[in-house]
Order: sequence, then structure tokens, then C-alpha cells
Amino acid sequence: MKTTETSAPVPAESGVPVSKTRVPAEVPSREKKEGTVLNAFSHGILIIWAFMVVMPLLWAVMTSFKDDSSIFGSPWSLPDKLHFSNWSRAWTEANMSDYFLNTILVVGGSLVGTLVLGSMAAYVLARFDFPGNRFIYYLFIGGMSFPIMLALVPLFYVVNNMGLLNTIHGLILVYIAYSLPFTVFFLTAFFRTLPTSVAEAAFVDGASHTRTFFQIMLPMAKPGLVSVGIFNFLGQWNQYMLPTVLNTDPDKRVLTQGLVQLAVSQGYKGDWSGLFAGLVMAMLPVLAAYIVFQRQVVQGLTAGALK
Repeated sequence: MKTTETSAPVPAESGVPVSKTRVPAEVPSREKKEGTVLNAFSHGILIIWAFMVVMPLLWAVMTSFKDDSSIFGSPWSLPDKLHFSNWSRAWTEANMSDYFLNTILVVGGSLVGTLVLGSMAAYVLARFDFPGNRFIYYLFIGGMSFPIMLALVPLFYVVNNMGLLNTIHGLILVYIAYSLPFTVFFLTAFFRTLPTSVAEAAFVDGASHTRTFFQIMLPMAKPGLVSVGIFNFLGQWNQYMLPTVLNTDPDKRVLTQGLVQLAVSQGYKGDWSGLFAGLVMAMLPVLAAYIVFQRQVVQGLTAGALK
């Protein structure tokens, strides 16, 4: 390997002999080849993974515009024409409109309640030292590890005794309790990364704890709120076990229950085009939410690494 010898500058009065250092002239070609091979391999894996994820989604969207004969006759070909009647039939006859409305009410209410209560609890646990701080924090962490399957039977009796069974607001409260452990865990770590000097300056100016939280600290935590909000939205939108146990009223079914009912009814009728249309309807809000907020999600996940 070729090297060049350079002499370090020496003060005139020192008289110290000049030391010689060896500086590499070029990066070894072996490291370049290894880096190229590794990049090619990682990009290849990502391309294969993207193909496996995107192709089923595109196929479902394409199939939702076909008729039943085309679905079984030529499943991989493009539709001869767009059958929008599949969507209208699933929206009206399969009651997808009612399922959508119930889901939006439940998920919207529970998402707002989860973010408000979770951010307040996380801020207190992250910023204030008091007896029992760590104990309360670890209680929330323990809630993340508790299987929801073990709580279904006692949860049913608790909700029933409170008169909240088969109600929208009862399901909202259960969703909030189900999502709080992860929300508090995520936001507590995020609030710890925020600078304390800003809050201290607000206290010096006479701001109360409530005003400091809602007007200063909460806007600074927007990336974390968006990230945890997306995660909670995905989990609550796709939740099936809790509404199946706590919401048995056919008029108040959410979208996941409606999809199961749609699969059963359309399967017996042989209306597969309507079934795919209903499936794509339920899938579109989740995709739209992630596409719109994907940058905020990445910022929220990486913000905790920078101080």
C-alpha cells in the first residue's frame, strides 16, 4: 500500500525533531467492493419485501373492480371495465356505511382520549420526581405485557355492571384503557428528551404547570404525538377481539365485525366482488393515514436518539 510522508509543523523555538506520520493515500479497493456488495444485497432484500407487501394490495384493489366471472376466470388480468357497482353494493346492501360511522366514532373518541390522558401522565412521570413515580411507571409497563385474552371475561362483567355493554362510549373507554400503557411508555421517553430550559423559562415568566404543558411542552412533543397516534389508530382501527366480546348489538358493529359478517354473507351468496370491495374500503383509511403522516412517524421514532 502506497503512503506519503508528511512532516508535522514544529515551533521554531522548540528544537524538537520532526516526527513523521503515515497517511493512507487511498481507500482499499477491497472495502469498496464489500460495501458495494452489502448495499446491493440490502437493496435487493428491500425490493423483494416491497414487492411482497405491495402486490397483494394492488391485486385486492384490482379485483374489487371485477365481476365474479372475471375473478375466477382470469384472476391476474386487469378488469375489462371498472365495475363501480361492487362498491355501491358493499356500501349500501352490506351496511358498510353504518360500520364505517360506528368505527369513526369509536376510534376518533378513543384516539383523542388516549393522546390527552397519555400525554398528561407521561409528562408528569418524565418531569417530576415524587414518591411512587417509578412504581406507577412500571405499572403502565406491566399493562403492556398483560394479555388481553386473560381480561376478556372479567372485563365483560365490569362493563356490563356499569351499564356500558353494547354502547359506543363504553367501547371508547375500553379502547382508551387498552392503549394507555403503550402511549405512556412511548411519550415518557419522548418527554425526557425535550429541553428543560424552555419549561423553566416559562415558570420564571409566571406560567402555571397547566399552561406550560398545553402551550409549550405539548407542541414541542408533536412528532411523538403523531407517531404514537398513528400506532394507536392502526391498533384501534383493526381491533376485533374487544368489540366482538363487548359489542354484540348488530346496529353498533364496528368495521372489523362488519367485515367478518360481510365475508360470511357474501361467501354464501357468491358475491366475491362485493367482498373485495368492502375489504378495500376498510383498508383505504389505514393506508391514507400512513401515507399522509409517514414523515412525522419517522421523525417521532428518531427524535429520541437526538438530544
